[in-house]
Amino acid sequence: MVRALVVDDDKDNRDIVAENVARWGHTVETAGSGEEAIAKFSALAYDVVISDIRMGAASGLDVLKKVRGMSPDAIVILMTGYAGSDTAIDAIKAGAFDYVTKPFKYEELRRSIEKALEIRKLTRQAKAGKPEEARASLQALIGRSKPMLEIYKMIARAAETPSTVLLQGESGTGKSLIARAIHSNSPRAGKPFLAVNCSAIAETLLESELFGHRKGSFTGATADRDGVFQEANGGTLFLDEIGDTSPALQSKLLRAIEDGEVKAVGSNETRKVDVRIISASNKDLKDMVAKRQMREDLYYRLNVVTITVPPLRDRREDIPLLVEHFVKACGDRLGKRVTVHPEAMEKLVSHSWPGNIRELGHVIESAVALTGKPILVADDLRVAPGDRKAPAAADESGPLVTLEEREKEYIRQVLVATKGNRQQAAQILGIDRKTLYRKCLKYGLDAGGEAEDAT
Repeated sequence: MVRALVVDDDKDNRDIVAENVARWGHTVETAGSGEEAIAKFSALAYDVVISDIRMGAASGLDVLKKVRGMSPDAIVILMTGYAGSDTAIDAIKAGAFDYVTKPFKYEELRRSIEKALEIRKLTRQAKAGKPEEARASLQALIGRSKPMLEIYKMIARAAETPSTVLLQGESGTGKSLIARAIHSNSPRAGKPFLAVNCSAIAETLLESELFGHRKGSFTGATADRDGVFQEANGGTLFLDEIGDTSPALQSKLLRAIEDGEVKAVGSNETRKVDVRIISASNKDLKDMVAKRQMREDLYYRLNVVTITVPPLRDRREDIPLLVEHFVKACGDRLGKRVTVHPEAMEKLVSHSWPGNIRELGHVIESAVALTGKPILVADDLRVAPGDRKAPAAADESGPLVTLEEREKEYIRQVLVATKGNRQQAAQILGIDRKTLYRKCLKYGLDAGGEAEDAT
């Protein structure tokens, strides 16, 4: 029998969640505050705690930390109407199994509970390494969109396992940052993290780079050298653009991963290594397997855990946050204080960004470096011509979408144009601030800090 505790200072929401959890066959109790929840858990440990984040003196994060401190095996799922990246990171790092944003579908919550119960026995209870390094690695990832919240959760879950991880996604989406975040939040965090771009090293040298070589094994091998497998021993090795390796090298990689042994070029001896492999590719590796361009056995060995990183055009609501980050970073480096005009921001949000975050960073850096003004305007942005643009909300030539999708896109555009000013945006939209706030929650848009608008 699974014992669940539902915590929320909103009685209506608390009762509805409790009713659904009970309907799924679990024993349920409720608490109307964080303090009450902590007291109840102190008296009787629960298997699952489902808690709102924003409450009174004791928040959902406080409940999470106390519960995990008393019972590391307890499953904690947090609910929130405020999909902020900082809160998501804190929740995941503190040990929350899941982080669901309101309004959510109850079937989503049910699946989360069931999955948590299935894998609880595999959950590790402690993490080694430096907490400050782990926090820095996660904070390097910027975004509060639903796709990014899913990425944060996947990072936390993948970090706790020794399994290989495959990162799939277009170039420039931040796969290397995700790889480092997984390492920094794993039990291997205190050990080396090494990265190799397999497409940037000549095939004849890549084997030596990976496995090392012995003196005289080829022209230029003037001394023995360890490869990155040995150098990363105990830690993590990130193999970027793994799809660009040859079939011969893929065979050697497979043996190294499966057997935990490597053989240097020019040597007959094998050496044991303990390395966690994270690989990445901007190519469809499954399609490459079908075309016999990649070994099937290596593909399945690499993608025990797969994280698909979305392109920037699929998380446009994160663009203003990224722009703010790049503008500040470039400004600090160049000794400038620069802001972005709303029209310039709209130009950035509507661009397709085929080069993703990397391209956006380059555009902002160039604009900040060249401007002599305190405000970046649209003409300062050297966006490559001919790229796809996002269709306007009322563009009849675009693909047909639902009315809700049209409304979501238009609200997003107005929020960008008003730089997140809820009162001004509500006036433009012809609705009151409460209605705007609820629609932001409904569509997963940044709801800001206006909690009073929902009451």
